[in-house]
Amino acid sequence: MNSLSLPGQTNFYKGKVRDVYTINDQFLVMVASDRISAFDVILPRPIPNKGQVLNQVAAYMLNATKDICKNWLLTTPAPNVSIGLKCVPFKVEMVVRGNLTGHAWRTYSSGERILCGVQLPEGLKENDYFPEPIITPSTKAAEGHDEDISKGEIIARNIVSKDDYEQLEKYTLQLFARGKELAAKRGLILVDTKYEFGKLGNEIILIDEIHTPDSSRYFYADGFEERQQKGEKQKQLSKEFVREWLIENDFMGKEGQQVPEMSNEWIAIIRNRYIELYEKLIGEKFVPQTLTDEETKERILSSLQKISH
Repeated sequence: MNSLSLPGQTNFYKGKVRDVYTINDQFLVMVASDRISAFDVILPRPIPNKGQVLNQVAAYMLNATKDICKNWLLTTPAPNVSIGLKCVPFKVEMVVRGNLTGHAWRTYSSGERILCGVQLPEGLKENDYFPEPIITPSTKAAEGHDEDISKGEIIARNIVSKDDYEQLEKYTLQLFARGKELAAKRGLILVDTKYEFGKLGNEIILIDEIHTPDSSRYFYADGFEERQQKGEKQKQLSKEFVREWLIENDFMGKEGQQVPEMSNEWIAIIRNRYIELYEKLIGEKFVPQTLTDEETKERILSSLQKISH
């Protein structure tokens, strides 16, 4: 959809996949687009209904965890729109990992045994469980790549105060445990994910999306152990398959590399994978909804009027 102009709008930010409108410095209107990014690059073609999938999974998961930590979400007036509280974000992402995979595995297989200040045990294979989940934070880069950082550095550089950081760790592990529980009920393993938090006054608030295919990695539980024993690849539901396709086609977001051609068939495959994840995670049939820009705007305006009064 094209950008909106909303009454009381005090800021607009176009992220990799979301358009975020600030209203009266008090509320955020977040529109999840169908854009898809990988390696911090927006790919040239959108994925139909992706915004709706992400928005609805995030809303479901935020509602399923609000007893652990208060979150920013107030309402979802349209399939791909969320409205919530504007908080002051912490400049770190709380990345939590239950298994040795992705970036952690790449670090480990290069011979490193310390990731973000966390000592990794010897003798693990790709996708093995850690003895217990580990937190490997990254700094939130305004532009370009987020960077790994340790708890010690975060506190020493006063990016987050010691007390706040320890509370963030507690929330992160509790939210991850809930996420794993919700996934297990659906025959999935929540492998790793990230959480972002902000502050409203003195209160810590969970912000952004949680447990979505863009922020998390899921494995199918069925056959997980057998695949591990045989050293086979795990069957997963996440955006990782898009990254793998890009790597196979010599693209990792580095200078001078070209994004490979995205065929209609490939777009349809990606769309179906997102829908599969929605149905698997939520346990309900996905119903694509398409509103005109005008209808979306009307719903946003009506919701803003309700929450402002």
